[in-house]
Amino acid sequence: MASDILIVDDENDIRTQIAGILEDEGYETRQAANSHEAIQEVNKRQPTLVILDVWLKDSQLDGMELLAQFQKGYTSMPIIMISGHGTLDMAVNATKIGAIDFLSKPFKTNILLHTIEKALKEIRLHQENSRLKIAAGGEVSEFLGISAFANETRKRIMRNVATDSRVLVFGPPGAGKSTLTHIIHQASHRKDGPYITVNCASMDHQTIEAELFGVEADGIKPRQIGLLERAHGGTLVLADVATLSTQTQGKLVQILHSPKFKRLGGENEVMVNVRVLSTSSIDLSVAAEEGQFRKDLFYRLNVVPIHLPPLENRRDDIPIFSDFFMAAHAKAMGRSPRNFSDDAIAALQSHPWPGNLWELQNVIERILLFSSPEVRSNVSANEITPAIGEGPKDTLFTLANVVNFPLREAREVFERAYLGFHLTRFGGNISRTAAFVGMDRAALHRKMKTIGMQSHPKKDEQPS
Repeated sequence: MASDILIVDDENDIRTQIAGILEDEGYETRQAANSHEAIQEVNKRQPTLVILDVWLKDSQLDGMELLAQFQKGYTSMPIIMISGHGTLDMAVNATKIGAIDFLSKPFKTNILLHTIEKALKEIRLHQENSRLKIAAGGEVSEFLGISAFANETRKRIMRNVATDSRVLVFGPPGAGKSTLTHIIHQASHRKDGPYITVNCASMDHQTIEAELFGVEADGIKPRQIGLLERAHGGTLVLADVATLSTQTQGKLVQILHSPKFKRLGGENEVMVNVRVLSTSSIDLSVAAEEGQFRKDLFYRLNVVPIHLPPLENRRDDIPIFSDFFMAAHAKAMGRSPRNFSDDAIAALQSHPWPGNLWELQNVIERILLFSSPEVRSNVSANEITPAIGEGPKDTLFTLANVVNFPLREAREVFERAYLGFHLTRFGGNISRTAAFVGMDRAALHRKMKTIGMQSHPKKDEQPS
């Protein structure tokens, strides 16, 4: 989405000329001929940037007075001053009041565009603080993984690149919901616009309405611009949307039906163009059927549903996530990343990961912290268990468990532990387990039956 630029100048030809230049560059523009029209436009929606003439004929306020008023109520709104009779003192005074730059008319097109782009770059850098960063500074631009689920999710993202369809992402905590919404934003045509997340779970009814809709000035406090207005031209993520109060859910239904709302305590309608993405740790379809979530809001949010399964159901992706987290944490610590040995990967894939990706990245960080900075060798399986924080796993064969058994019984104990380990690693997939251990599928079934292990044929052809 294009940046929204308000042009305030008393000369129609100048406004039209600037608007034409900016629209040719893909910017969205609005125009105002005097202070009254300018204030009306800003009340409708705070623009991304204002180009403001110093001298405004037939206007209640001149440009400098309007600049001062905007600075009191809209401290985050960048303003570029322009004038056909500008002086050094005027430019200095304007920057003291709060203008980010001052241009003298007539100005060259490239100078105007450079000044605007520089201002918008500063805005984007400021907004970058709100963008999702994971794994100690690592940023994901593509959905990671080689599993069937990961491949299908990438296809679904690409199918919606050119649309503004609402997406509802649900899955257990730590499964990567916030990461996925950021990837969807980065893949969309709104990627240069704001990416703003509101944590619904951390706000009560009054707080979240003020955050979403903003608060009108009351003579004491300046106007507070809400997240919906700040997200104009970009993406707003409603994280943990199931925690919203019923009253706030009702207001969201109205906004999603019509992109108009009023700031709290205000009379002016604000119109925004925002793509809404949502996340939830519970299945909202079930919550809606049970009366715990408004059905009309669920239907509006659930245009494109994406279910993120727990990490234990995506074991094929664990090596890729491990390498990613290793590289990110090593970079943050100023160290060289370490590779993972095959036995280390097997150990990682056998763990159930109740904390999902959060737990995995913590484990990878601990592996680096526990090892000396000089260590360059591959991470071994012996480093995985202490990093996870568990004692020896029951499914792992240890000599101490079987040395006092007869050979036949010891062999059965080992085979159960060995095969159980790899069945867990491959998510119960018999075919993949058989291929890894060097047996054909039928022979593995017979072996499991002989040693008293149960198979799960329903999982046999499912990807892990």
